[in-house]
Amino acid sequence: MTGFDRAELDEMVRRWVAENERCEKLGDWKPLADMYTTDATYGWNYGPKDEFMAVGREEIRELALGQEMEGLQGWEYPYQQFVIDERSGDCIGFWKQMYTTTAREDGSLYTVDGIGGSWFRYGGDYQWSWQRDFFDYGNVSALFLEMMTNKAMSEPMNQRIAKATASRLPGWYRIGTAPASLW
Repeated sequence: MTGFDRAELDEMVRRWVAENERCEKLGDWKPLADMYTTDATYGWNYGPKDEFMAVGREEIRELALGQEMEGLQGWEYPYQQFVIDERSGDCIGFWKQMYTTTAREDGSLYTVDGIGGSWFRYGGDYQWSWQRDFFDYGNVSALFLEMMTNKAMSEPMNQRIAKATASRLPGWYRIGTAPASLW
């Protein structure tokens, strides 16, 4: 016996991808918050010392999809593949992270190497109840350093980096101290 209807999960993924694409074009990811339950949690690891966690739909809207996406206009995260488990309601989506506004001198896009993805838990009613992102932090750091060296980083992204390095932002926690576990 399955816990969730496969067609419903497939439709959730379809809606999620479509709304992601719409928000990328807008340069505003906050509308995605409506696709989470009111008590959802969303987090990821930020290297060996820090992690990010947003608890509840409004923190997800303001922190994960607002503050943490500041400066990322012009970036796209096209999903490559989804793995869906209808027993648990878990869905894993693998995505790329690409800057589509400025290319390298050779014409190639600035793209994060390695694997990026999101692990979702379905909460019913076409909403996620839980999301954890994973990405190759070393490759993200190397790409951003290359972009800064090449002066290819947008001014809003430079401002976002300056803000993040000046003080601990809301939602940032030392490993193991967040209000919800990454796992």
